[in-house]
Order: sequence, then C-alpha cells, then structure tokens
Amino acid sequence: MRVAVLSLIDAAGAETGALRGYLPIGGRSLLRHQIGLALSLGARRIIVLAEAISGELVALQHFAESGGAQFHVVATARALVPLLPPEDDVIVLGDGLLAMPDTVRELIEAGPVVLTLPVETALPLGFERIDINHAFAAAMRFPGRIAAGLADLPPEWNAQSALLRLAVQSRVAQRSVPSALLDDGRWGILRNEDEAHLAERRWLRLHTRFAGAGGATPGERLAIAVVNRFGPAMLHAGTRPALVGLAAGVLGLLGGGAGWLGNFAIGFVLIGLAWLVERIASLLGHVERDSLLASGLARRSVALFHLLIDAGLVTLAGWRSALPDLPSVPPGAGFFAPLLLVGSARLAALILPQRQWMRWISDRLAIALLLMATSLFLPFDAAIGVAVIALLGACLFTLQFGAIPTETGPTAGPAPNLQLTTRQ
Repeated sequence: MRVAVLSLIDAAGAETGALRGYLPIGGRSLLRHQIGLALSLGARRIIVLAEAISGELVALQHFAESGGAQFHVVATARALVPLLPPEDDVIVLGDGLLAMPDTVRELIEAGPVVLTLPVETALPLGFERIDINHAFAAAMRFPGRIAAGLADLPPEWNAQSALLRLAVQSRVAQRSVPSALLDDGRWGILRNEDEAHLAERRWLRLHTRFAGAGGATPGERLAIAVVNRFGPAMLHAGTRPALVGLAAGVLGLLGGGAGWLGNFAIGFVLIGLAWLVERIASLLGHVERDSLLASGLARRSVALFHLLIDAGLVTLAGWRSALPDLPSVPPGAGFFAPLLLVGSARLAALILPQRQWMRWISDRLAIALLLMATSLFLPFDAAIGVAVIALLGACLFTLQFGAIPTETGPTAGPAPNLQLTTRQ
C-alpha cells in the first residue's frame, strides 16, 4: 500500500495558533493541496502529524475518505510505527511544501529517493539541512521498513525530521531538485502569509501560462489577465468556476434581451462579454483541475455554451438585418448571411487548425465587437456579405496556394486533403 505522511506542526510566522498547513493558496489550504497530490499519487492511507484535531482537519478527512483513502491523525513519531508496515511504499511531503503536481510526480515516481537542494540556496528559503552540501527538498519516498526505527527514538523528536535521518542512514538514493523550480515558483516552502500571497500569484500564472501558448487571441489574453489579477480574490471568496459560468449565461440572456428590444449594439457587446466570462470560468476550472482541487473532468457544457454564443450572434444579426423590410424578400432572409458567416468561421477552424489567424476567428469577443461597430457605422447587410466572401476567399487561397506544415517543415504548394490521403 502506498502511504502519504503529511505534517501540520510548524507555525506560520509569529502568529499564535497559525499553522503552515492552513495557509491559503487559491482559496484552499496548503494541506488540502498536499492531500490532493497524495491521492493523485495513489496513496491509500494518508497520515497527518498534528498536535490537535480541528474542524478544518475533519473536513479534510472527509475529502480524503471520499477519494478512497484511509485518514489518520497522529501526534508523535512513535504513533507512526504501526501505521507504516515494512511492505508499504511511503511518501513524505514536508510542512508548508507547495509544488506543482506534475513536477512532484516526475521526481517521486522514479523510485525511492530523498529529494535535495543545494544548501546555500535552500536554507534561506526554509528548507532543512541534511549535511554540509545538501538540504532536504521537503519530499521523499522510501520503503516502510525504514520507519521501524522511529520506535527507538525519544517521543519529542519531530517525526518528519526523524524519518529524514532514518532514510539518509539507510542510504536511500538522493536526487537533486533543479534550482530552476525554485526560481519560477514550481517548488517552494511557505512559512507565513506574506510568502503565501506572493506564491499564490506565481502559482496562478504557472497554471495559466500554457493557456496563452501558441498565440492567444486578444479575448483570451484578456481572460488570462483577469484571472491573474483577480483570480486569488475570487477563489478566496469561494467563487467557484461553475458560478462564474452561470454569470456568463446571465450576460448572454441579457444580450439577447437587449437585441429583442432593438438595442443591437449593446446586445452584441453583452454576448461578447458572456464569451469572455465563460473563458474566465474555464481558466479557473483548469487551474483547479491541474492543482487537484477539483475533479479531473472538464466541464462538458463548454462546447454547448459556445454554440449558444454563436446562435446568439446569428439571432441578433438577423434581427438587425434590414432585408425583411424590403419587398419580395422571403421571411428569415436576414438570418442567412450571419448564419453563413458563423458557420464558415467554424468550418474554417476545422479545415485549417494549424493556421495562426484561425485562432482569431474563434475569438467571439472580437467578432461581437466587430458586429457592434458594423451595426453602428456601416451598411450592416452589405458588410456581413463582404465578410463571408472574404473569409471563404481567404480559406480557398490558403488551401490552394498556402504553405502547409509538415514533419520536416513548411512546404509550398497546394495542400492535400490529409483525411483522404493514405501512405502505402
């Protein structure tokens, strides 16, 4: 059985009663982060070293047990011995450790190991010294038989420090944690609230930086900026992604209502903002899933919501069209060009996903703002028609003459239909 040993002993700064494990990161305690990490590593027994049981610790027990793990709270090193049989695989995470889950998994899963850092770098940051050259990086893995030595130690010894000494004496392999992980915030010890506030913003940027990889659109960049700036406050206030997603739905309904009342420019802006708020909700959900603070399942409603956004844009554009006012025009003609525009944008994104400019077409905030400006300052129906022709023409030109990326680099010439091309 894999067992995780966590700690809730060290004080957070000079504040009486404050503990490192309760420092908040993203609206959840450090200990909650570590329990999620332990469960993701396959721990079936989680042991927390604590001097007393609190209400939050009981809530964390319920969370651990809902994840299929046994949960124990012990106060002394000797009490650990019967909970760590010789055949167990033990993982120890230090008090106050905040590390990116993927990084911990990569370093720990290689085998029994004591993770280390250069002593001159690590000691000022709060890590524990091992010897003259190395400091303990606050994470290790070893076989359970090593913990039997705790029974011979005085009860006042710090249990995690004792386990570290026993692992080192048993010659468990030592592996260095790259110093770059300390520099960019992927690995660190948090000792007080000030350090937690600074680490929280870096932690949030680490989780959102890949969302902008590959050339984010202006709307996506705005969503990332909002999450980086206001995400900590939202998460601390208990604002979950589902609630932000609900706000996006309300904005979409308000946009439809504004269009129904004839305020088309306002309607387009509100629907564009609904898309933006949904992107913020998706980013917050991505942060929680990557941090193991929520289910690993992505919200399945995102694709449906984007379809509703497109339907809202088409509906408002159809209402805005002047074609129904012309004689001999069949009913619903005003919806044809907007429907063709949005449908062509979706089709183009499927046909040319490797094109950077295709990402801009998926930015519904930008499209909504363009429709708003067109509604106010240009002949609306003519502008929509020209946009459809321009989009289709750009796609045809790219498919016919554009360079297509290959495994060895871009190749000029007509782009083959990759779905219908086979190799013998």
